[in-house]
This record gives sequence, structure tokens and C-alpha cells, in this order.
Amino acid sequence: MSGIAKTLQPPYYAVIFSSQRTEGDRGYGKMAEKMVELASQQMGFLGVESARDEGLGITVSYWDSLDTIKNWKEHLVHLVAQDRGKNEWYKSFALRVCKVERDNFYEM
Repeated sequence: MSGIAKTLQPPYYAVIFSSQRTEGDRGYGKMAEKMVELASQQMGFLGVESARDEGLGITVSYWDSLDTIKNWKEHLVHLVAQDRGKNEWYKSFALRVCKVERDNFYEM
């Protein structure tokens, strides 16, 4: 997961997941890698961008429709990760789904 995601022409959707972690890894790193790999195999997935410092993590995934976001939310392996997140990995989190109407990119 590196660089800026290359997306379709708008409109498309962004799922913004902001989180504050609990102490320790307890399998978080492996699961995070697995979720990116699995999400990228889902129909409608367009890309992902992620950043984390000591306190705050933000992951933005891009999708072609609300239906594909719903399908990803309900994926069985993703449901397991969501449950572990609530019970082990996150002090707090926020999830936002946004429709991207316009985008601009610059590359040197």
C-alpha cells in the first residue's frame, strides 16, 4: 500500500476509516495486510491510501458504488476483522462514506 490511489473518473465513493489503536499488535499488522489484499480482490474496489502515526490512523478506500461498499462490509473475513477491531485493536474509530464528485491530481 503505497502512493496515491489511481481512481476512476468521478463520481465514485470513498470510505474513510479513522482510528486510534490500543497498545500492542496482537495480530493487527497481519490482519491489516490481509484486509488490503482481500479488499483489492473485490469487485468495485478502486484503490486504497493509508497513513498512521503514534496516535491516529486514517485509511481511505475507494469504490465504484454503494453496493460494492456494502458487499465489502458484509464479507465474512472482513466481519471477523471488524469484530477483532472493536474488541482488541481500537480505542475508538470513525467510518465515513462519501461520494467523490470531483478530483484533481498532480504528479511531477
